[in-house]
Amino acid sequence: MRFFIHLAYNGAPFHGWQRQPNAVSVQQTLEEALATVLRAEVPVVGAGRTDTGVNARCMYAHFDLPEGVDPSRTEGEGKRRLLTGLNRLCGRNIAIHDIIPVADDAHARFDATERTYRYFVSKAKTPFLHPLSWQATSPLDVEAMNEAAASLLDMEEFTSFAKLHSDARTDICDVRLARWEECVSVVTGEPLLVFTISADRFLRNMVRAIVGTLVEVGRGKLTPAGFRAIADGRDRCLAGTSMPPQALTLWNVSYPYIPQSIVKSWIPSHA
Repeated sequence: MRFFIHLAYNGAPFHGWQRQPNAVSVQQTLEEALATVLRAEVPVVGAGRTDTGVNARCMYAHFDLPEGVDPSRTEGEGKRRLLTGLNRLCGRNIAIHDIIPVADDAHARFDATERTYRYFVSKAKTPFLHPLSWQATSPLDVEAMNEAAASLLDMEEFTSFAKLHSDARTDICDVRLARWEECVSVVTGEPLLVFTISADRFLRNMVRAIVGTLVEVGRGKLTPAGFRAIADGRDRCLAGTSMPPQALTLWNVSYPYIPQSIVKSWIPSHA
């Protein structure tokens, strides 16, 4: 029997999603919690690999129920106790929202049809938002950044924004949304800039490199046409710096067989 785990996490204490030989990761923490509760080794496969310090408000992973484990532990009262145990063992920086039965061939990574990230920029120094945002030290031209971001929608090759020497088989991605918005934090009432980007897949470090280059446009150091020229140059050395990870959040992952109402019901429109 295969199940999806619907979870969220604060990436600050972890060295990314994927297991590391000498560092704590989200995947390791989740697998160890499952092994303790189910008393069996339980490998999990995530929807993607967030980098060190990157957050996830909506992540999915799949696992197979080990042989000998009573299936009733994933139903009704058994499921409630399982969720309670996992949340206790995973600590306060990981939240397990649900365990969802899926087809035996369902795959958290390969079945995902779209992923959405958001990057948060605080427009002034604040003691409340800095753990999950990047502070802009000067005004940014949002109109120019959106003009540049719009060109991402008709690009195919994203080598200029990919981490060098990665193991990706191709640098082709289908970006479907890329937009900056001005909003207000519902927590503090302070102004924010939010960059939202959706695609079928993302390359390692891609979003943070795109944001870093768009910030150069916003500062007037690069034109929207220059941004497009950098993208067409297919050279990572041409693009801007990679932005700090704490301001980046995996916002949503879409599947054809999971109703989006499950995800949207608990995710606010802004931070």
